[in-house]
Amino acid sequence: MPLNDKDSERLTSATARKGTVSSRETGPKVIARILKDLPSRPGVYRMFDRDGELLYVGKARNLKKRVQSYSRLAGHTNRIARMISATAAMEFVTTGTESEALLLEANLIKRLRPRFNVCMRDDKSFPYILLANDRDAPPILKHRGAHKREGDYFGPFASAGAVNRTINTLQRAFLLRSCSDSYYVSRSRPCLLYQIKRCSAPCTGEISLEDYGVLVENARAFLNGKSGPVKTQLNQLMEKASSELEFELAATYRDRLGALSHVQAHQGINPRTFSEADVFAAYSDGGQTCVQVFFFRTGQNWGNRAYFPRADKSVSTDDVLDAFIAQFYDDKPVPKLVLLSHAIAGRALLADALSTRSNRKISVTVPKRGEKRELVVHALANAREALGRRLAESASQRNLLEGVARVFGLDEPPQRIEIYDNSHIQGSNPVGAMVVATEEGFAKNQYRKFNIKSEELTPGDDYAMMREMLMRRFSRLLKEADGERGTGDEVPVWPDLVLIDGGAGQLSAARATLDELGVGDIPTAGIAKGPDRNAGRERFYTTGRQSFLLEPRDPVLYYVQRLRDEAHRFAIGSHRARRKKAISASPLDDVPGIGPSRKRALLSHFGSAKAVSRAGLADLQSVEGISAQMAQTIYDYFHEQTP
Repeated sequence: MPLNDKDSERLTSATARKGTVSSRETGPKVIARILKDLPSRPGVYRMFDRDGELLYVGKARNLKKRVQSYSRLAGHTNRIARMISATAAMEFVTTGTESEALLLEANLIKRLRPRFNVCMRDDKSFPYILLANDRDAPPILKHRGAHKREGDYFGPFASAGAVNRTINTLQRAFLLRSCSDSYYVSRSRPCLLYQIKRCSAPCTGEISLEDYGVLVENARAFLNGKSGPVKTQLNQLMEKASSELEFELAATYRDRLGALSHVQAHQGINPRTFSEADVFAAYSDGGQTCVQVFFFRTGQNWGNRAYFPRADKSVSTDDVLDAFIAQFYDDKPVPKLVLLSHAIAGRALLADALSTRSNRKISVTVPKRGEKRELVVHALANAREALGRRLAESASQRNLLEGVARVFGLDEPPQRIEIYDNSHIQGSNPVGAMVVATEEGFAKNQYRKFNIKSEELTPGDDYAMMREMLMRRFSRLLKEADGERGTGDEVPVWPDLVLIDGGAGQLSAARATLDELGVGDIPTAGIAKGPDRNAGRERFYTTGRQSFLLEPRDPVLYYVQRLRDEAHRFAIGSHRARRKKAISASPLDDVPGIGPSRKRALLSHFGSAKAVSRAGLADLQSVEGISAQMAQTIYDYFHEQTP
């Protein structure tokens, strides 16, 4: 059964439904009744509790045999026994093969993050290098997201920094442009990159398009791993220029050769026995697991990234790695070779599934000797070191959160802290900001900004801004939870502590809003800046006690300052972005049918949006790209005429 995006979305939405379980009974008896009608075919099963919450997603070569193993509690780990006891309903999808079941299982786990599954934590896409070929002078660019633009994509790279460094060096080697298309077409003379020998300036004809195309092909060959012929060609050109006494040209070729050597010399460990592979190494300690992934493409190390999957402490390292890899490749291209640190149980099935997905043979192996084994050992050492750093940071973070609980009188260390601030200039473009801190540090994917919308708000009224922000935030939480506080996938959705950037007045406004919504039991505190805004002399306000200071060297003080400063940074950044957008806004943006091209043509012809608004029909029709009908639409918009 081949799976497409629509099938996956349908299954995802069906699985996400809540409150559909009619039976209040749970446990092996429920599963035994379900078992009677199951087919002996490959497929995916989903287990739900009595509230309709998804507990687990699993695959099976034979659905009936696999589910039969859940019809009794004996012989299972405590984790699986708890899952069986909580199961009130199950849903099934049959597939043509076990490989298809594996791919569907990985897709659903990654999207729905069931409580009892090993879940990959990853909120970032990998960056790629894009050599576009939809222009006469193709640029070299950093790219994230879907591969929609026509061109060649090289990657993945482990980080944006690795991409930027590689692009900068490739510019010195091949003199390719990296500017946007709009910037390229508007140039009348070469930019600074041409002056510092990082671009050949095709925009102004400093190089012909034919010669620039040769540079692009050389860059494409190098990124495809064919560095030898490229370096040989440059070396020959350098020697020819030198023999003809064109020493400046020879020096240019020499510098380009040096740049290519720099790319290869600074990639870390470069393999000799293969050109393309991903290396996975897993290490467990202290109830956590780190999976280190190294990317090798075109015979070069393109970086590595550490992952910390969410898994129960009872799950073995092998099982964590097995579940992780299938989820990892759910939305990423697969190399020809995948090297593992552990002999996972589903290795053969994984290789078959990845081969099916990629339409080419994929090898998944655990090397025992040679260079491949050395690379796996190196990755495993990095996994061990990364996990050690994380455990040390977690211990320090736990100590700080225990201090926060002590300072603000909480019953236990908070798992989630939300910090609120707002920013504006004399009331213009007001923006509220919420940042989130957890046991693992700042959760930037959970930050939220609030464009203050109230028309009744007095410009500059910070209290009213805070009330609107908190009203919108907690009203949404109440609506999503249907009045009951739930928990998210990793941390509680509801905060254990709310920090407000402000003094007694801000805190009073916040408390009144929370009381009005019926969630006044959430601990709330205000942080007022010290005299002359001195850091270290902040005064703290909480309900039911006098304001207080912390000792200047108290680690909790530094931690709370860091939380407040992060909220301040995010609020100011959001405000500046909104202000910049408002400054660049034009009345033409609201005219139906006016896109960037027509807007540019109108402004070029008339000079300003105000002049466009005063233009007559004949003048509007004289603009290139503006038809008679469009001219009438523009004229009617500015003169409030109706057809």
